Amino acid sequence: MTLNELTLNFEKHYGEGGTIITAFAPGRVNLIGEHIDYNGGYVFPCALSFGTYVAARTRNDGQINLASLNMPKKVTVTLNNLAYNEENDWTNYPLGVLNEFIKAGFSQEITGVDMLFFGNVPQGAGLSSSASLEVATGVLVNALFNLNVDMVELVKMAQRAENLFVGVSCGIMDQFASGMGRKDHAIMLNCSNLKYQYAPVKLDGMKIIIANTNKKRGLLDSKYNERCDECESALSDLKSTAFPNISFLCDIAPNEFMSAINNIKNPMVAKRAQHAVFENQRVIDAVDKLNANDIVGFGQLMIQSHESLRDLYEVTGNELDTLFEEALKIDGCVGSRMTGAGFGGCTVSIVKDAAVQNFIEQVGKNYTQRTGLVADFYIAEIGAGASVISV
Repeated sequence: MTLNELTLNFEKHYGEGGTIITAFAPGRVNLIGEHIDYNGGYVFPCALSFGTYVAARTRNDGQINLASLNMPKKVTVTLNNLAYNEENDWTNYPLGVLNEFIKAGFSQEITGVDMLFFGNVPQGAGLSSSASLEVATGVLVNALFNLNVDMVELVKMAQRAENLFVGVSCGIMDQFASGMGRKDHAIMLNCSNLKYQYAPVKLDGMKIIIANTNKKRGLLDSKYNERCDECESALSDLKSTAFPNISFLCDIAPNEFMSAINNIKNPMVAKRAQHAVFENQRVIDAVDKLNANDIVGFGQLMIQSHESLRDLYEVTGNELDTLFEEALKIDGCVGSRMTGAGFGGCTVSIVKDAAVQNFIEQVGKNYTQRTGLVADFYIAEIGAGASVISV
């Protein structure tokens, strides 16, 4: 959809007149560094070229009108009556962001708004459509009312909206990648203190391919909480013995961890901790590989990451493992791994240009034969972070 088409649709919804501003916030994929954000480790996401577009215009009556070209639900509320309502469905995400602005002291500046959204992030693929929606709202409201909030604070507001208003316990990686992304770069983000650096991803002659298992993830919440508890148990054992001064598992270097692994009482818990410690090191090594333009070396780290998530952390499952195994059979696939929380969702692979079509056809065919499911494939580009795109 073009910006002109979005503006025309906005005028169909809300009428002509006034100044319409549009903004965009991308979805994200995490290239490496899985299940270590809550262990104080590094993650390595990048913004994607698809995401959420929003057009908006100010009002002077304290009313908020929200509509989407993707979903039928429309909501009208007032600024003095912002509260979560399950019936408001997807609109709770932008309403939560507006609520953060009001809590931050901007109740006088924000006078009301009409907003129309359009998203091309594949729904349910684990590519952060909700974070994209939140950050797009934040960027647009910030510009529309000249609030001068910097991007990192907008990212934090978007996360708080999801945590406190919507009630979803997410980390900050998704919103951070959407807001702070840089074209052709990934972000090495320290989840314990939000320090970050960019690393170039020069995919000359290669593409990033995201494959969606299309498996419903019924076990996700319970298993996610279980892994968090297991990591807390490992941390407790290590703090009471070998490492009294650490705050997170990822504070420990791999060689130090292996010398103290027997201090973890439960062998299963030790496996979870081993993944976290070594995955954190893989992110550090990945940045070194990319800075040296060693995409093949980076691909090997991706493969090691998936194997660790399969064997030590046990969050992959048959569908993700099948996509991973079939990907590595394709000549021209440099690396592949699951991305996201697991038990379904997506893999991310790096594939040489000449092999892309064969990769999609063969991996898709073999995946269906082995699982009975049909995978969706997306050729992704690393895009820029959120911004106003017209005024």
